[in-house]
Amino acid sequence: MARRPLPRILSKDSAQIARTQLARSRELARTAADSATDVLHPLITVTRGLRLLASAARRKWADTPQDRRGPLLFLVACVILAVALAPYGPLLAVITVMAAAAWQGRDRTPPAPEGPDEAQTARLQALYQALVPYFSSPEDPAPLYAHGGEWEKAFPAHEFDDAGRVGHLVIRYPAYFPDGEPGARTRIEQLLTAKAGRGREYRFAWDEEGNQLTVAVLPPLPADIPAQHFVTAPGETVLGFTDPSEVQRTLPLSYGEEEIDVPPVVWRTGIRSTEPHLLAIGHPGSGVSTLLRSIALQALRHGDVLIADGGGTGEYACLTGRDGVLAVECALPGALASLEWAAQETERRLIAINLARQAGDPPPADARRPLWIMLDRPCVFTHLAAAEGRTDPQALLQVPLRHGRAANVTVVVAEQFDSAEALSEAVRQHTRARVVLGPAAPRQVEAVLGAPPHTTPLGHVPPGRGYSRLGVGPVHRLQVPRTPDPYDDATSDADRQAVLELLPARATAVGARPAEAPEPTEPPKQTEPAEPTDLTKPAVPAEAAG
Repeated sequence: MARRPLPRILSKDSAQIARTQLARSRELARTAADSATDVLHPLITVTRGLRLLASAARRKWADTPQDRRGPLLFLVACVILAVALAPYGPLLAVITVMAAAAWQGRDRTPPAPEGPDEAQTARLQALYQALVPYFSSPEDPAPLYAHGGEWEKAFPAHEFDDAGRVGHLVIRYPAYFPDGEPGARTRIEQLLTAKAGRGREYRFAWDEEGNQLTVAVLPPLPADIPAQHFVTAPGETVLGFTDPSEVQRTLPLSYGEEEIDVPPVVWRTGIRSTEPHLLAIGHPGSGVSTLLRSIALQALRHGDVLIADGGGTGEYACLTGRDGVLAVECALPGALASLEWAAQETERRLIAINLARQAGDPPPADARRPLWIMLDRPCVFTHLAAAEGRTDPQALLQVPLRHGRAANVTVVVAEQFDSAEALSEAVRQHTRARVVLGPAAPRQVEAVLGAPPHTTPLGHVPPGRGYSRLGVGPVHRLQVPRTPDPYDDATSDADRQAVLELLPARATAVGARPAEAPEPTEPPKQTEPAEPTDLTKPAVPAEAAG
């Protein structure tokens, strides 16, 4: 019997281990090269000097006229003969040549200037003088900050970028400064943001025990990463990308013609999720609809999606009639019917899972398949329902929000800041995963996420840029992948093609027959009885069927 090769197992862990081993190998090779360079540095210097001396001799010979080359050769021969006949002559000649080669081959690169230059010193002195009113006290016998004082003791570490602005700064402050008060911290952060350079994003790290403040300038997040298939497991959704120091995971992505590893913000849903539902809030044009499109494209890989668009702008028309898309509703009657069916479907799944557990069987397949309910601007539906005397659509979300995790039902709600007060209490209470997009004040971000952002706001915020927080976790900077509406005329061809490649195939209408399929001459024979209809499963209404 021929020996069969062992199957090759590929997983995220093995890929991560391979990347780690490759990084370690590169680090070891770089360390070995540096060590070899240090050991062989004298030999390299002498070799470089000999090459320079030989080049100088060659140029001297080329510049010598033809009638003087004979006497020059005779003179060189006499010198060599005298050196050879003198006591210790060859040894002294070799030492002299090696010393000259070492002198000629020395590193002549001018050393980097130690300390800041005049312009950088002026910037640091201006920062010091600006902090004097906040970090000084008349009762302090040895003030660290004083008018006309020196900044060297107050700023133990500092770095500048290529433009000459502060890129990293460590500030010492006296122990009596109230660094535990948010107002005092805010005043210092606003001052440093204005003096160090506007238009950048700063991170402030307060060390209350050491009485030090670290100011770091954060690089901008990449805002042009297109939509694509992300290497994630079922139940994981990539909300966007953040700083490398915030997460311990990276995803391989196609960035133009290159392959790069980007740290993602991964939201986990399903039965074991602690934050099964999401709330996204932003201003018009901030990229909230882009976030919902990105989530929908990822959700369609393993589940079904039900969309209700209160804005009615057709942002999700590209998903209509696709496999896995149950409905895309823009009108109030269709949205009410779809949400009522979603509530009944959640109850049906709970009953089916409970019966399967009581019988000792695994849950049925239709109850394990994820169901996503996405509402964009539900407060518009709430206003229309109140005007027409109908049921509030947000009231129909109570069952999916409360019992969705056990039934594999996930709810995603998106709203704008001007209508956020109209969100129901159930939506506010059960959506523990939060996203804030667009230009928002720190108070607005804190009101939505439950914690203030750790960075300063930007003056110009690109679409899809904001903050995210999953449950009680830390606040992350977030950049949503570029997922525009492919039917929009303003969308570029590359972005349109990237989104269209992620869309599922068109769903075949019930009762329709493909044109290429030949018509059968006789009905097929039934070999086993048909499965009875499950009366406990409610049918999807006509409005929700798309």
